[in-house]
Amino acid sequence: MAQNLSHPARCTGKIRNSLKMSFLDGIFASCMLGMTSDYITPYALALKARVFQIGILNALPNLIGSLAQLKSADITEKAGSRKKVINIAIFLHLVMGLPIIFIPYLFKGFEVTALIIFVTLFAAFNAFAGPIWLSLMSDHLPCTRRGSYFGWRNKIFGMIITASVFLSGFILHIFKNNILRGFLIIFSIALTCRFISWCFLTRMYDPPLKIKKESYFTFLDFIRRARESNFAKFVIFVAALNFSVNLAAPFFSVYMLRDLKFNYMTYTVLVIAVAVTSIFTIDRWGRNADRIGNMKVLKVTSLFIAAIPFLWLLNTHPLYLFLVQVIAGFAWSGFNLCSINFIYDAVTPEKRTRCISYFTAFTGSALCLGSLSGGYLVNHLPVFFGYKILTLIFISGALRLIVVSVFSRRIKEVRPVEQITTKDLFYRVVGIKPVLGAQ
Repeated sequence: MAQNLSHPARCTGKIRNSLKMSFLDGIFASCMLGMTSDYITPYALALKARVFQIGILNALPNLIGSLAQLKSADITEKAGSRKKVINIAIFLHLVMGLPIIFIPYLFKGFEVTALIIFVTLFAAFNAFAGPIWLSLMSDHLPCTRRGSYFGWRNKIFGMIITASVFLSGFILHIFKNNILRGFLIIFSIALTCRFISWCFLTRMYDPPLKIKKESYFTFLDFIRRARESNFAKFVIFVAALNFSVNLAAPFFSVYMLRDLKFNYMTYTVLVIAVAVTSIFTIDRWGRNADRIGNMKVLKVTSLFIAAIPFLWLLNTHPLYLFLVQVIAGFAWSGFNLCSINFIYDAVTPEKRTRCISYFTAFTGSALCLGSLSGGYLVNHLPVFFGYKILTLIFISGALRLIVVSVFSRRIKEVRPVEQITTKDLFYRVVGIKPVLGAQ
């Protein structure tokens, strides 16, 4: 059933039009995302990057982006306009992407170093705008419809990302004998899409920003309240899980392209498997989260996320790994959606930009530390199942299990919700309950 863009908010014409502009921005931003995020590491490999450099390439953008996000709320409050800050940050994000296209031609002799620098700046400006944009969007939507709206929205964008990933892989396959030209083409298309998305962003409506002195708290205040604050415990849980995941995550591409010798089309199909699964499950996660709460979904999906690394150890056949990626898409679609929606529920609008900034600062720092640790360990670990990277993947899985078992039960849902068993939730999302006749 088609969904009216204005329906989730049931609001004024300005908000309705702003949601449309945000939706159009998201279409082209998704094209950009699909043509860049999964192809930066392959680009680095094409530029002869070493494994440790891959770790740095994945670590620094998260670190610098996290540090920048710590100031997102302060700068937004001084500017008095979320839209203004978002537009400037995304424009700079766009500008920083331009040198990435021409690295093989302008930075001969230190291509990988240049890639690390410009990808870091490219990601940092985008990350800086993230908490502010999320705060703006939360003011456009009522709490009872956020899960279903963002689930519907992300499902559509997932289709666009999937198509973009496939198109990029197809272009690289065509230019496999001149791979750098292939990357030039896909990144040029990506930045063109980003420019169009930025044009739509500038047309969004920015509701008045309400600032209350009593809502202010510093990053140190946030850390001090970690023991008693439910939200702080949630942030620590997600950050710890992100560290465990990113210990190995940057090196799956290396494992597939360098160690298993997969071609770009095989690599692309495996990447697409995650996005395609998300398309079919994310709106189901969203609808259920509106009824049963975000924390229930986070607990269930985090268990799947913890199990994924061990599945990678069992077989290397592309068909098998495709099924593993399907499981990953199923889990991550629910986890990512409900992580943000939990913040919307847990904090007041006045504190939302600051809380999201602190959340992303914590998780981004954890991602950075994970990448750096993985980049160091991968060269010093013993060989497991034939590859050092598999040893690192095993360690990542073990840490994920520890984090989930220690932290997930300590976080409470923040609003009244329907009670449901884990089994029934699984049946609801995959749509097999009526077939099994489960009660």
